[in-house]
Amino acid sequence: MATKKFEYDIIFAGGGSTACLIAGRLATADPNIRILITESGPHTRDDPAHVQPGRFLDNLRPDSKTVKTVVGKPTNHLNDNQAVVPTAACVGGRSSVNNPVYARPSASDYDDWKDKYQNQGWGAKDLVPLLKKAETYQIQDDLATHGYSGPLQVSYGGFYSNIAQDFLQVAKSYDTARGHTDDPNAIYSGVNQFARWPAWIDEKTGRRSDIPHNYIYNQSHKNLTIESGVIVKRVVIEDNRATGIEYVENPAFRPNANGEVTFVKAKHLVVVAGGALGSPLILERSGIGSKAVLSKLGIDIVVDLPGVGEHYEDHPIIHVPYLTHEDSQTYDFILQKDQTELQKWNAQWLKNGTGMLANNGLNAGIKMRPSEEELKAIGPIFQKRWQKHYATNPDKPLSFIGPIALYDQRNGKTDPPQKTFEFSYSLYYPSSKGYIHVISKADVFSEPDFDPGYLSAPEDVPPLVWAYKRSREFARRMSCFRGEYVPGHPNFPSNSQAKAAIASGPVPISSPDLTYSSDDDKAIETWIRSSVTTMSHSLGTCSMKPREDGGVVDRHLNVYGVLGLKVADVSIAPSNVSADTYSSAIAIGEKAALIIANELGIEGVV
Repeated sequence: MATKKFEYDIIFAGGGSTACLIAGRLATADPNIRILITESGPHTRDDPAHVQPGRFLDNLRPDSKTVKTVVGKPTNHLNDNQAVVPTAACVGGRSSVNNPVYARPSASDYDDWKDKYQNQGWGAKDLVPLLKKAETYQIQDDLATHGYSGPLQVSYGGFYSNIAQDFLQVAKSYDTARGHTDDPNAIYSGVNQFARWPAWIDEKTGRRSDIPHNYIYNQSHKNLTIESGVIVKRVVIEDNRATGIEYVENPAFRPNANGEVTFVKAKHLVVVAGGALGSPLILERSGIGSKAVLSKLGIDIVVDLPGVGEHYEDHPIIHVPYLTHEDSQTYDFILQKDQTELQKWNAQWLKNGTGMLANNGLNAGIKMRPSEEELKAIGPIFQKRWQKHYATNPDKPLSFIGPIALYDQRNGKTDPPQKTFEFSYSLYYPSSKGYIHVISKADVFSEPDFDPGYLSAPEDVPPLVWAYKRSREFARRMSCFRGEYVPGHPNFPSNSQAKAAIASGPVPISSPDLTYSSDDDKAIETWIRSSVTTMSHSLGTCSMKPREDGGVVDRHLNVYGVLGLKVADVSIAPSNVSADTYSSAIAIGEKAALIIANELGIEGVV
C-alpha cells in the first residue's frame, strides 16, 4: 500500500532537461501553480563536475553518481558484444552531464516530424523560433537564425585547442571541394562546411549552459518542489485519467530508504519525462504498452500501445585514436587525474572563466555529406538508403567528423605514455532500430530488456567504413600527428599497405590517400562492429506518431487512451536528427511549456 504525501497541480516523473525547462517556464509564469519534479539522482547545483565544461568526463567514469548505464543484450551485429549506453541520472539530465556540444538539426529533420508523422506545429518554422527563444548566442550578433536574449549561452568557450586549429588548417588545403563557415548550425545551410565548433558555454563565466542553472536554480520558485533521489514506480490511472504517481526512495542517495511506496496526487497533469531509456519503462509499469509485453509480466493493461519502448534510435559513433606531440593541448590531465594540471586550470577558471576547464575539447568539425564520387566509394549496399532518405534532402548530412582533444576509451593510458587525441565520427540517420522494455511488474531496480539495435541494418556499416578512411586522411596530415594509437585501430592483415603504425610526423598535404584492399575493408568492418558505441543521443521510444503507426503520443504530447498524461522528452521524437539531441530536448521543452500553459490557462509563457 502506498502512503499519500502531497498534492500538486502538475507532477513531472523525471527531472531531466525537458522537465526542468518546462517546470521553470510554468513556475515563473504562474506563481500559484504547484509543481513537483521527481528525479532518481542528485542535485547538480554549483558542482564543478557539472558547471565546468571540461569536467564532463568526470560524469562518464564508471563510479559516476550522476550517470547510470543501461546494458544491451549481446548481438552478432556487434560481434557478440554488449552495447553500454549511459543515461543521465541527476537534476538537469544530459544537459548537466554530456559534452556540451552546440549543434542544431537540419530543417528537414523537424519538417519530417511535421509532414511525415502528421504533427502540425512541429516543423522547422515552428521549432527554430523556440531554439532562438532559449539561447543567447555570444559568437556573432547579427545572425537571423540565432537568439540573443534567452537563458542559455552559446560561445566558443574559454579555450581554442591547437588540435582543432591544426585540423581546420589541413581542411583548407586538403579538402578544397568543401567550404568553411562561421555558423555551422544555421539549420538551413550548415552541411559540408568546416567550422570552429560552438558549445553550450557562457563566454563571460566559463560555465556550462545547462537547464537547471538557467531555468530553475537562478530563480526563486516557491511553488516548485524538486524531490531528488526518488524513483518513479508508476503513474496511477483511475477511470482512464492519470491521478498521480507512486515512487520509492533511491538508496544510493537516501540511506534510510526502506522500499516504502509514496503516492503523490496530481490535480491536473502528470508529465512523464524520464528520457528515451526511462519514460517507456514508467509507462509499461503503469499498464501502458504492448499487450504482449505486459501480459507475461502480470501487469494489468490500461492501454494497449505496442509502440511503447519500440523505435529506439541513437547516433552510433566511432572514436579513432592518434598519437600527438607533447605540445598538443589535450585533456589527458583529467583522464589521468593529474592534480597539478587540474589545480592550474581550475585556478584560471575561477579567476576569469577561461582555460581548458572552460572548454569541452571539441572545437572544430564538419557535418559531412558525400560527393557523388564518395558515394560510389561507400558502395552499393548503401544506395537504396541514400535514395530514400538523403537524395531529395540536401540539408541532411551523413556524418559528423571532428577531432576532440582526448581519447577517453583508454582511460589516460598508452604504451609508451604519450598524449593522444581522437577523431570521432557518427552516423546521423541509422536504419537500425532497437527497443527497451521492463522485465518486472514492480521492481524499479531491475535491468530492462534492451537492444539498441546498432548495426542490425547492413546499410549502416559502409558509411562508417568510409568515414574511418576519410577522417584518417585528415589526421595523417595534421602537424601534431605522430602516428596511430595502434590498439584503437582495425587489426589489418600483416601485408596491408594501410596498417596503423607510430610515425615521426605527418605526411605532406599532397600525399595520396591510403589504399585499402577488400581484406582491409573486412578488417575495418570487424573492428567497427566491435568498437561502435553511443553518442548518448537516445530517442524515439515514445514516438509522436499516429497511434496506428506505432505512436505513443499525439502532437499535444498526450498519451493515447489516457487523460491528464503527457510525455515530454526526446523519447517523443518520431525520427532522428542530425545533431546532438540537447537542442531538440530544448525545442520539445519549450513547445511543451506552451502546450501545457495553453491547456491550463497559464499566461506569460510566450
